[in-house]
Amino acid sequence: MTDKILWQNDAVAEDAWTHAETADADGQLVVPLSAYLALTPEQRKAGANRLGVLLQPLEPLDTILEDLPNLSMVALAFPAFSNGTSHSKAALLRGKHEFTGDIRAVGDVLFDQIPLMVRNGFSSFEITNKPTIKQLTSGKTGGIPLYYQPATKSASDAKSYTWRHRVAS
Repeated sequence: MTDKILWQNDAVAEDAWTHAETADADGQLVVPLSAYLALTPEQRKAGANRLGVLLQPLEPLDTILEDLPNLSMVALAFPAFSNGTSHSKAALLRGKHEFTGDIRAVGDVLFDQIPLMVRNGFSSFEITNKPTIKQLTSGKTGGIPLYYQPATKSASDAKSYTWRHRVAS
């Protein structure tokens, strides 16, 4: 079994992104927030299609908000499955800040968290948790198709819940 997979669009996918400590290498790079902030505004804009930023749970989302139009990917770290800070960041990115790029969950992502993560705005998952990798690669996807809590992604049959709260337009 592999050490890591990329899960995207309900399938294992090829990962075009590489984690790097600096933005000096070629290709599509995911760099830590500190490395991204060390770049000049001109360098950030020039790297619009090849740079993504990795935010740790305690790193504020506000530090990258003005650069969102120049980012095609924001990776949000899950150093432990019990830390939900990145859930809130994903929901804010998709909802309030209307970020349309890839929002990637990185780290200790558990199988039964993925459906909620999708509803909160995540679009890809860099998964290292071995039981989660095993379940996903064996064809299991999990989740409940109907729900009544508001989210960035609505239930497929939201009309059956007329009393359900809806995300503001």
